[in-house]
Amino acid sequence: MSEPAEYLVHIEVNWPPDGDTERRDELIAAERARGQELVEAGVIGRLWRVPGRWANWGVWRATSPAELHEALASLPFFPWLDIEVIPLAHHINDPG
Repeated sequence: MSEPAEYLVHIEVNWPPDGDTERRDELIAAERARGQELVEAGVIGRLWRVPGRWANWGVWRATSPAELHEALASLPFFPWLDIEVIPLAHHINDPG
């Protein structure tokens, strides 16, 4: 298996304003649990929320774009997510 690549991922939730609140609350709990599984598996390396928005930025790791898509599609809110993916490459001056 190849070493995972890193991706900068922006996710914004677009839940309909008139959407079922009970269903939304169920999805929030399921999303939290699935997110924790992805963290424990090393797929999600870092996460930052965007204040004032139902959105986040994160560093995700996957061995291929298909594997990344599979991880993103496993999120319970996936049908209501706008997702932007930026592949990252190592920089010679990276202090990390």
